[in-house]
Amino acid sequence: MIGERIRSLRIERNLSLSELAERADIAKSYLSAIERNIQHNPSIQVIEKLANVFELPIQQLLPDETINAFGELDSEWLQLAKEAADSGISKEEFSQFLEYQKWRLQQPK
Repeated sequence: MIGERIRSLRIERNLSLSELAERADIAKSYLSAIERNIQHNPSIQVIEKLANVFELPIQQLLPDETINAFGELDSEWLQLAKEAADSGISKEEFSQFLEYQKWRLQQPK
């Protein structure tokens, strides 16, 4: 899981939870929830911030099922991203859509 990867990398690099949160400019409580797998689906922006601190490609923080044997996103994900970009959707619009979907799934039925 992504939280376990982040925790492992943080410890490997001798960073405290506070240090990593500060360097990535994310809330310490949110980072803690990710590491403890309470927050299972952090936004791509958060993953990108953490990857930048660790100086790693984003793919190395993503769950295994989204990554192929070469450490790259699988072809389905790449195709979906390409279709979104080709349709004229900006990264911000796509991010907003994802946030809306997360919110919608949490609403009572």
